[in-house]
Amino acid sequence: MAIFRLFKASESNVHSIKEFLKVNNSIQPSNERASIARKAGRGVIWNFLSFGVSKGILLLTTSVLARLLTKEDFGLVAVAVVAINYLSVVKDLGLGLALIQRREDVDEAANTVFTINLLLGAALSLAVVPLAPLFAAYFQETQVTPVLRWLGLSFALNALGATHINLLMRDLDYRRKFIPDMTNTVVKGILSLWLAFSGLGVWALVFGQLAGAAASALAAWMVKPWRPRLRVNLPLARQLAQFGASVTGVDILTVFVDNLSYLIIGRLLGVAALGVFSISYRLPEMLIVGNLWLIASVLFPAFSSIQDKPDELRRGFLVSIRLVQLIVMPLCLGLFVAAEPIVRVFFGEQWLETIPLLRILSLYALIYSIGYHAGDVYKAIGRPDILFKLNIMSAAILVPALVVGSQFGLIGFAWGYLTAIIFDQAITLYVAGRFIRVSFWDILSEMKPAALGVLLMMPAAWGMLVLTQQFSPFAQLPLVVLSGAAGYLVVVWRLEGDELFRLARLVLSGKRA
Repeated sequence: MAIFRLFKASESNVHSIKEFLKVNNSIQPSNERASIARKAGRGVIWNFLSFGVSKGILLLTTSVLARLLTKEDFGLVAVAVVAINYLSVVKDLGLGLALIQRREDVDEAANTVFTINLLLGAALSLAVVPLAPLFAAYFQETQVTPVLRWLGLSFALNALGATHINLLMRDLDYRRKFIPDMTNTVVKGILSLWLAFSGLGVWALVFGQLAGAAASALAAWMVKPWRPRLRVNLPLARQLAQFGASVTGVDILTVFVDNLSYLIIGRLLGVAALGVFSISYRLPEMLIVGNLWLIASVLFPAFSSIQDKPDELRRGFLVSIRLVQLIVMPLCLGLFVAAEPIVRVFFGEQWLETIPLLRILSLYALIYSIGYHAGDVYKAIGRPDILFKLNIMSAAILVPALVVGSQFGLIGFAWGYLTAIIFDQAITLYVAGRFIRVSFWDILSEMKPAALGVLLMMPAAWGMLVLTQQFSPFAQLPLVVLSGAAGYLVVVWRLEGDELFRLARLVLSGKRA
């Protein structure tokens, strides 16, 4: 199609991990190259460790809670979280990202950001009190009001540790960031389970969330040896706000688009249907969208450090697609194949209606992942306005697709979601091609190793699923997962083993690969 035309026919469309390492070797000074690669790579490792452990705990917690709480309980919390997400877009006015990108006056900028964060956090916690009944009226559910008012305290709690987290991310120090992340997960999980077993229902989720936020802020202060001063440097604040304002505009639209599904389902199909959808989306969100977010949290600072090197950014973007798809593609298609035993094992028989939804949403997550990290490049080069315009386009595509789809129930809604993201990502990749100088064929080339691995994984996993139809789901699921993983890893290691080993050596030793 014309939308994916090649812009430079003579330019090679193959950019492997090996080539990226060679480019870094030839352009950057040895010490600088090793430092950035080592920090970014170790950041990925620590982020994945944090992600794997925390999501494992979260999955275990959700599995238990799904058997103790009702669809309405999950729906109520989902409604409240939507409201919190919409208010969160102004929680720091984009100053956190501005601090990560900043290269001078960092300590003074951090003091300014911390002070403003505290003021905004307190203001938002107070603002939730009068706004909560308005959200309750929209969703036609009165119990939303007290739930949302309590969850509103999370703004003030999160503000206490936000700047410390930003500074850790700026330094690519994800080893220490692991501690507050894990503290949040463990405290939230333990308290939520204890309160659920005590019969508190939806309040188990609410108070677990607040306790996790408070514990995370405390841990951030303990691991980051920086003590803020309450002061605002107005000239510096204006400079940070110039970047932050455009990021906030992007965030407003991003949050609006990302939460449209909850707004439409909650209003048109009810809180119980929203609870079903939230459980259906839980695994794609934890395993795929969470992966994308944590990789972005490393890529944005790393891209910012080479923001003045267009060729480096281009190759970095292509390598990010290659690495992301090596992780995301088997996860998405694995969820698609093993949806039934997954739901039976993790959520229980009362959630079987989520199975077809999970399959559709896993395909949605796969398409969503392909151009996700183009946004990190735009922000790194100081052009978040591109993201703002793309999000306007996303909203224009998504709203009619979801409204029409919802007329056919939750399944129709999910198909509308998938259809919209296909068009959305086609346009996103076209724009990326113009600004980052990559073509559709460049991107397909980077996805090839993952796609070849999946070609062997899918028949192996599906065959095992058929052969084990009479097994207990607790026996069937690990057999399906192991057969699919074995097929995938055989192909990927044959194609990418040497390059991944070279990258691992560079990350762990900082020596020339």
